[in-house]
Amino acid sequence: MLPILLLLLVLFFVLAYLRAPLRIWSAAFLVAVGAISYLAGASTVLILELVAVAVALVIVANVAPLRLNLLTRPLFALFKRMLPPLSDTEREALESGTVGWDGELFSGHPDWDKLLSTPVPTLTEAEQAFIDGPVEQLCRMLDDWQIVEHDQDLPPEVWQFLKQQRFFGMIIPPQYGGLGFSALAHSAVIMKISSRSITAAVTAMVPNSLGPAELLLHYGTDAQKDYYLPRLASGEEIPCFALTGPEAGSDAAAIPDSGIVCKGRFDGEDVLGIRLNWDKRYITLGPVASLLGLAFKLYDPDRLLGDKEEIGITLALIPTDLPGITIGNRHHPLNIPFMNGPNQGKDVFIPLDFMIGGSERAGQGWRMLMESLGVGRSISLPALSTGAGKLACRATGAYARIRRQFKLPIGQMEGVEEALTRIAGLTYQMDAARTLTCAAVDAGEKPAVLSAIVKYGLTERMRQVINDAMDVQGGSGICLGPRNYLGRLYQSIPIGITVEGANILTRTLIIFGQGAIRSHPYVLKEMHAVSNPDPAAGRLQFDQAFFGHVAFTVSTTARALWSGLTAGWLLPVPAGPCRRHLQKATRRSSAFVLTADTAMLVLGGGLKRKEKLSGRMADILSNLYLVSAVVKQFSDRGEPAEEQVLVDWACAESFRVIDHAFLEFYRNFPNRPVAWLLRLLTFPFGFHSAAPVDKLGHQVAALLLAPGATRDRLTAGIFVPLEQTEPLGRLEDALVKVIAAEAVEKKIRQARTKGASVDQHQSSVLDAAVASGIISADEQALVIAAEAARREVIRVDDFS
Repeated sequence: MLPILLLLLVLFFVLAYLRAPLRIWSAAFLVAVGAISYLAGASTVLILELVAVAVALVIVANVAPLRLNLLTRPLFALFKRMLPPLSDTEREALESGTVGWDGELFSGHPDWDKLLSTPVPTLTEAEQAFIDGPVEQLCRMLDDWQIVEHDQDLPPEVWQFLKQQRFFGMIIPPQYGGLGFSALAHSAVIMKISSRSITAAVTAMVPNSLGPAELLLHYGTDAQKDYYLPRLASGEEIPCFALTGPEAGSDAAAIPDSGIVCKGRFDGEDVLGIRLNWDKRYITLGPVASLLGLAFKLYDPDRLLGDKEEIGITLALIPTDLPGITIGNRHHPLNIPFMNGPNQGKDVFIPLDFMIGGSERAGQGWRMLMESLGVGRSISLPALSTGAGKLACRATGAYARIRRQFKLPIGQMEGVEEALTRIAGLTYQMDAARTLTCAAVDAGEKPAVLSAIVKYGLTERMRQVINDAMDVQGGSGICLGPRNYLGRLYQSIPIGITVEGANILTRTLIIFGQGAIRSHPYVLKEMHAVSNPDPAAGRLQFDQAFFGHVAFTVSTTARALWSGLTAGWLLPVPAGPCRRHLQKATRRSSAFVLTADTAMLVLGGGLKRKEKLSGRMADILSNLYLVSAVVKQFSDRGEPAEEQVLVDWACAESFRVIDHAFLEFYRNFPNRPVAWLLRLLTFPFGFHSAAPVDKLGHQVAALLLAPGATRDRLTAGIFVPLEQTEPLGRLEDALVKVIAAEAVEKKIRQARTKGASVDQHQSSVLDAAVASGIISADEQALVIAAEAARREVIRVDDFS
């Protein structure tokens, strides 16, 4: 009897793991009932009765009309009562955008072959030429110390250059006079500029992110596109978009700004239009904008447009010179002087055709914003963050080799080495995630969840990388002046953390809160079904979604348990140097989905109020995406052996964060028996992912301390001036000289053991070494040049 039971148990486990169809489950169930009844010694009559009951259950499960009436109808009514009501803005936010690789991570069994076979993201010849030409030229025009400390604005010639070279029209198609660049090119441009000047990078990125051009391209009327897009591309119009106000920050849907449909006079004619009142702040480019994109709530009390009085959030394009508009004042965001400020409107009257998309788009503003924000948030801030990380890798890595304390380069001290390791490893993650997300946008996706992941994840990693770089730089990092290449990046960190969705709320409300519904294969379908105004159609949709969800959860449970018992070693994934990383990621994907499904079942609508739990789930999902991006980037580059240490460190770091998030989730889940069961199913032998080992970190840090192909790939795409009048140019020059002088210095140190006790860089020691034949005159000159270059690098600015 026991062997048969074990055999049946294994059979059901295999069926669950393989996600067998219902008919096979039904056959196995009938066989199991008959076999168990027979082996238990039941009478023939009882066996027949049990089999008859089993057949009846199988018929109910397999015959749709019976299942709909006997099972689906009561479950449908129960879910309808349990499901928390969704506001229109919540529904539009959940339904906006597309699902991409996040859907695979929510499957519990990601298709790695699908990811690795996607085309390698590349720039076109025209895009690369723009980066090598106008972007390079722009970077050479920028003096960030002059911009920030003295002018508090970009110079007029830089503004003019940005307009002439169509920097404000990167996303606008050529037929409208724009550059028509890909998301990858847009990202590469911003990344390079950000390594030179945050002020210039923000100025260039905002018109190409959430703003009038993006909205017009997707939702504008033909007349609006034909008129505004050429003017935006040429810089004749400077755009801004006004969403945030004093009473609506992260809760942007709560904007109190209003527009009333009414009749009024415009350009000397009586027309049907909107009378607007608003109060906005934190609007980038607002002080210099000639064209204002405005989000407001539209009301139609006289029902001039239709039957509804409260139409909803609507978007409009408004020339800033209209009567009633107050604009031009500036905020001062942490001493980074990109144009940003408040604006207000008092009884501003506009015609209806100023609405983006015309009257047909009235009330659709929130969905328009969510989809446009998803695209912009995928590109601009991740590019800026990655540029900062790459600059820190190249500059601070070089500084750590050049700067000496205790008679050795500080980069060889283990404490400094630890910081350098994080700088390199986290930057590698950032670049991988940036590239993969841009590729998704270029493939036509409008990533909702992934955009939140990269916005949050990369700005947080910028914070860590720049903090580490400041620790390594010490006094040279905190003394502002023309020689300082980190101070303004450090000052700007909270700006990226705050804008386009504050990071605290992005992590605790959006990534998992939206992802658990939007990216899950069944949850959004179930929600649509129970909210369907047609009950019959809703029940049919719910029947398919709910029982699909049940089968999915059963399968995920089996996969999570099997992966936990085997530590993922037997999971089928593509072969190669990243095979083990993919097995670990697949295992944690199964555990993540099982945990998410269980949390939603147990806590229901209350889960969205458990923000700490939601934040930990966001950490898991975010780091699974980062692992995916790292492996994809490594594959796209041909898996260079010298880059393997970066991949291993980045993946190990992500798995450490993932497992810690799982542990804290289970420790704090309010239903303790369920938490214990989840932990037993997903991590039956405990949590074993630790921080990357020191030996691996040593190898990663070493990549930053000397010129090399891996260092060049890690820092590719930033502005690297070679002139010794530039801080980074001095570092590049000194690094080569210092390394070349090290062999000579070693000879001198050996000479000191023979009695020389004077410092090795004093001319008397060098002269003695030359005279005794220890070093040549050329080697002496090399050491002197290296010492001069080193002293030039470690100098800091001072002022009267």
